[in-house]
Amino acid sequence: MVRVDQLGAPAGAKTSAKRVGRGTGSGHGKTSCRGHKGQKARGSVRPGFEGGQTPLQRRLRKLKGISKTAMNIGIFRKEYAIVNVGQLDVFEPNTVVTPELLLQARIVRELRDGLRVLGNGELSKPLTIRANHFSSSAVAKITAAGGSTEVL
Repeated sequence: MVRVDQLGAPAGAKTSAKRVGRGTGSGHGKTSCRGHKGQKARGSVRPGFEGGQTPLQRRLRKLKGISKTAMNIGIFRKEYAIVNVGQLDVFEPNTVVTPELLLQARIVRELRDGLRVLGNGELSKPLTIRANHFSSSAVAKITAAGGSTEVL
């Protein structure tokens, strides 16, 4: 049985760096693995240069949309858990609906940056709903059913 202090890297995991320009006997001497003459042999070509051909980073399309990689504005964007008004009709009348209650009832899987209530569906009971954001149609349907909204 091998102990932890006896463990080592597997064979081939650690390789020494290629030492170039140390004589012809090394196999990497004289031109130091750069070939003969030319721009790349003289060390004046920048990374990404393709000899005047349009480089790869300019040939590919730009990222568009709202993904976190597009323009990197996703680090500032808030992601809300979304609930429609029609989903809240399962609660008893005059219930105070909080984000924690929605988590317990498994209507929302995770809260993320808060709760946003949208106006899809119908509400037939008066409820007091506490959330971070309400759409205007959601507020209209909640107040029409006799309920109230509270912004957290």
